[in-house]
Amino acid sequence: MNRLLINGISAEYVSAMDRGLHYGDGIFETIACIDARPVFIEQHLDRMQRGADKLDIPFPDRQLVLDDIHRLLTSANGDSIIKLMLTRGRGERGYRFTGKPIATRICLHSARPDHVADWQQHGITAQFCETRVSRNASLSGIKSLNRLENVLAANELADTVDEGFMLDDDGNVVEGTMTNFFAVIDDTLVTPDLSYCGIHGIVREQIIQQAAKNNIPVHIRRISREQLAGAREIFICNSVIGVCPVRQLEQQRYGEDRITTTIKTILQRRIEADAKAAA
Repeated sequence: MNRLLINGISAEYVSAMDRGLHYGDGIFETIACIDARPVFIEQHLDRMQRGADKLDIPFPDRQLVLDDIHRLLTSANGDSIIKLMLTRGRGERGYRFTGKPIATRICLHSARPDHVADWQQHGITAQFCETRVSRNASLSGIKSLNRLENVLAANELADTVDEGFMLDDDGNVVEGTMTNFFAVIDDTLVTPDLSYCGIHGIVREQIIQQAAKNNIPVHIRRISREQLAGAREIFICNSVIGVCPVRQLEQQRYGEDRITTTIKTILQRRIEADAKAAA
């Protein structure tokens, strides 16, 4: 069952005048919790604060956010998910915000999706989406509440497909509807350049860092649809699912080869170490 705090108070509703509702004027983070311990919490809060600073949304005292999380995790068992949202708060009609906004912070606790273990073990099927990712360098990397492109793309998926890959207007593959991805192309581990669009995922950054520490070079560059279709290995990643191999993309089939298995093992160790440190 979901549990929810709004500005530290148990509640289910925000004001109908909240700018997050009217304009998607806010940001969010989704945090995996292992045995009631949030994973990569400092990295999530750092990214959230960077997004708030860029959008000029007042960021609350970090301890208030941590207190919200720990309150919801007090009686939690097993693995679960915390979603944090921060909006600019109430406002008058119109896009322009005036005065000093009073941000609304929302903390939602829910169970980990049932499919995660199956995806991690058996992999996923994927397709390319028609809905494109807009290029906008000023908003690139910000996890804003404006997710309509992802909503439309996710609803293109066939019933037998788990994830969709989204392209930019130049035909480069940017990300999944809810994930980042890596591929092994010409014996090289690559991931898309997200300078102009896409989300710089926390797990994506961890994989890049940990790969470097384990002498696995990662090339960050543009990846065309044709190059991705010809990859030897592909895996998707995010904070909820960790690393999941792609078994099929459109008509092309893939195996979980050496690099995907190695990255999965390295990331799991890093996750377990971070969760233990958070205890």
